[in-house]
Amino acid sequence: MAKQEPTGAERRRQPPVKVLSGQLRAAGNRSSGDPAEGVAIRAGKELSLRVSVVWMQGTVLEVRRDRDAALLMDETGTFNVHGVSGVPQGKPCLSPGKYIMVMGLIQAVSPEPLVHAVKVADLSELAALHRRMWKYEVEELQLLLA
Repeated sequence: MAKQEPTGAERRRQPPVKVLSGQLRAAGNRSSGDPAEGVAIRAGKELSLRVSVVWMQGTVLEVRRDRDAALLMDETGTFNVHGVSGVPQGKPCLSPGKYIMVMGLIQAVSPEPLVHAVKVADLSELAALHRRMWKYEVEELQLLLA
């Protein structure tokens, strides 16, 4: 079987960047309008970083199986995740109260961030530690990349 060549957008796609939902919401004013091109998020006080693939973590507030979606909340607000039923997720983790990680493609940033999931993982076992460390992980990675 021959390997297919990646499309232009796939070739340019960077690895996932750890972000907070508030950063995506604030990026609405700096967006190019094309999710494939990514959005410019503020990384630190004076730096910006263009992202299209994100790694986000949050608590599941609601699962909407009829819409193949979930509503999550991190420390800066809520965000929506679509395509949750068709992605690898290890042990089942899509239930309210679970603390999960989502990797996915940015679909929208305003009025509320929307991510199309490509991977979901349960972090509930050490949720207190993951929650406490998350903002520091986000900040450190973004400063390294910016």
